[in-house]
Amino acid sequence: MTATSHSAVDCAEFILAALDWLEARDDLTDPTAIDDAFELLASERRRLFLEVMTTYEDDLTLPDVAEEVAVRETDTAVAELPADRVADTYISLYHDHLPRLVDAGLIEYDQERDLVRPTAIRQR
Repeated sequence: MTATSHSAVDCAEFILAALDWLEARDDLTDPTAIDDAFELLASERRRLFLEVMTTYEDDLTLPDVAEEVAVRETDTAVAELPADRVADTYISLYHDHLPRLVDAGLIEYDQERDLVRPTAIRQR
């Protein structure tokens, strides 16, 4: 018999709760929408991006979002974060995660001002 880790139990409970929620929904007619949503949430960095937007519920500059995501990823104070870590996070957000979240309609991005605006998040 093998021991089950705490995170595996949490994961299983979450999956079962998600499946129960999905089963109870009548308005989910497109099964690919579910796959797309879970694929979008598969990245921890995107989840942290959304968490930051949910926490502040306001427009933020992308550099501020990158800094906050890096803080949450490393569990390090802002003053102790290396500048290259924040820069790497910014580049990753800008080129990969931001376009996906914009395409999903969760946030808007004003490239001229480098400003991120929550859209669907605000409506909850």
